[in-house]
Amino acid sequence: MFEQRIAYGAAYYDEYMPLSRVEEDMALMEQAGMNIIRIAESTWSTWEPREGEFDFTSLNRVLQAARRHHIQVIVGTPTYAIPPWLARKYPDILAETHDGPGRYGHRQLMDLTHPGYRRHCEIIIRRLLEAAMPYENVVGFQLDNETKPYDTCSPRAQALFKKWLQEKFGTVEALNAAFGLAYWSNALGSWDDLPDVRGTINGSLAAEYEAFQRHLVTEFLSWQRSIVDEYRRPDQFVTHNFDYAWRDYSWGLQPDADQFDAAKAMTVAGCDIYHPSAAKLTGTELSLCGDIARGLKGGQPFLVLETQAQGPFAHFPFPGQLRLCAFAHLANGAAMVEYWHWHSIHNAKECYWKGILSHDLLPGAAYREIAAVGAELTALGPALTGFTRKSPVAIIVSGRSLTGIKHDYSFTGMDYNDILRWLYDALFRLNIPCDILPDTTRDFTGYDLVAVPGLYCAQEDLIAALRRYVAGGGNLLATYRSFFCDEHVTIRHAPQPYGLTDVFGMTYDQFCDGTGVEGVEGWMELLRPDDGTEVLRGYRHWAYAPYAAATLHPFGRGQAAYLGAKLEAAALEALLETLLPRLGVLVGSVRWPLVVKSGVNGQGRQLTYLLNYGPATSYTVERPCRELRADRALAAGDSLALSPFDVAILYE
Repeated sequence: MFEQRIAYGAAYYDEYMPLSRVEEDMALMEQAGMNIIRIAESTWSTWEPREGEFDFTSLNRVLQAARRHHIQVIVGTPTYAIPPWLARKYPDILAETHDGPGRYGHRQLMDLTHPGYRRHCEIIIRRLLEAAMPYENVVGFQLDNETKPYDTCSPRAQALFKKWLQEKFGTVEALNAAFGLAYWSNALGSWDDLPDVRGTINGSLAAEYEAFQRHLVTEFLSWQRSIVDEYRRPDQFVTHNFDYAWRDYSWGLQPDADQFDAAKAMTVAGCDIYHPSAAKLTGTELSLCGDIARGLKGGQPFLVLETQAQGPFAHFPFPGQLRLCAFAHLANGAAMVEYWHWHSIHNAKECYWKGILSHDLLPGAAYREIAAVGAELTALGPALTGFTRKSPVAIIVSGRSLTGIKHDYSFTGMDYNDILRWLYDALFRLNIPCDILPDTTRDFTGYDLVAVPGLYCAQEDLIAALRRYVAGGGNLLATYRSFFCDEHVTIRHAPQPYGLTDVFGMTYDQFCDGTGVEGVEGWMELLRPDDGTEVLRGYRHWAYAPYAAATLHPFGRGQAAYLGAKLEAAALEALLETLLPRLGVLVGSVRWPLVVKSGVNGQGRQLTYLLNYGPATSYTVERPCRELRADRALAAGDSLALSPFDVAILYE
């Protein structure tokens, strides 16, 4: 369905409307160039108001109206928000967490391991699919919604965790040794001694429980996929709207799901991306989250199942930003852009997370801008579809390192995503395209540079793979807090960076917070370079003058650079500007706020997106092309003017 034009639409909730207006809404969508909606994932209590009583009147009304207006539909399984009768039937269905028992009212509060929950999930999924399958405009299914383990710590979940540990370690002696449980007399004498994980002071055990919880997400989504597969046609896709670490907007790698593992249950990757707007819009969050989503299925196009229209107050866009962001998603490799949501809600928690239509349900400024984008997407058609990118830089991300740093109690105020964003943001400002790879990757063929930000927990075979990569001619860039622990968050008792001191040509055994050191904020390692290792930057402080802050060392046929301090953003960017060309990565002359993203469309033609996040600017064309939106030819050396929040698409 994604070959002829970009999928463009919104989440739609007829069940939330204060009046029936499905026909009017579908007509407005069609007029706005929208061709797809997502429905059904939020309203189990509408489909099954009482146990065993099913009412799909609203579902049929929407599917029929969408069909009349040439709109395709993604049906979501409604399992992330349980109805009141189910909570009443099973009082223990609500997740018991580190904060104690849950109370009904919020969404995403159930224990994924509860057998009653699973049984009723299966019933509603099957009945919903039976109702939806006769409609040929149902093109795909979304499994659940932003699934996480919801910190379930019930006796049932912890019994499953004990089984997980038994299968992984075999004996309590092996577990004790791997996790260092002798500390404070935590060592187990038998498996029955395994305590409630909520009280542990052992970072290895706490991080392992979070890895187990992430596995619950993978298992749950895979289980739903097996049910959906019994019903779906071969041409219908399966996806999930993975979300991200949250700091008032999408921020970085999700701590509560192994998205790379869970995505194996999907035929196409999907995500929800929310970002700052107005004066705070930089495009960084769209780019990073898009790069993560693109990496979930090996670089294939992905679906943006949710992104903001008007959003809450802090997300309200300047004129032109909705259009800019829509094309920014496409430039990251999205095959679909879908807004959350069509209409603003009149009751409950998300009233002021405004949709495309405001509370008056009339087509206003946001609708008109979104409709203008829809018209452009319709006109450009297949020229934009099938867009893929292959980047010169691979960034390895690690859920294990995320939880490892979280449970090392000395790292107060610094988390894994801070390190990831520190490096990624600088690369983004320099217009260096990146692919995001999981820490299970062992083959880095085709990349000029592999970057490992904050790889705190690194497995032996990953370290060995990086050694081979550099020895064979690859370039490695690592940051502080990398290679310190094994996969069990046990600190290695060997020189740091573990297993790679000869590759980086340096070692260290001291680190501090960098207070009072010029150009450093938050962390510094006191690197001792070997002979033949180049010092890229030292410390501008008398006490630390003998040590290096950043180094570069040849190893085999390649090179390895190490950034041992959290430099201020401007200092990091300046360092990378000179270092990257030495590591085989071309740094052009264009800088943020003009962002350039290039790739190949489904027809094998080169596309380059120019995204302007700042004031009016210009771009010098490098080779003959056409600017798609204006449909005009450009010669090499021509200057292309871009107004604030403008977009241009060059087609070779």
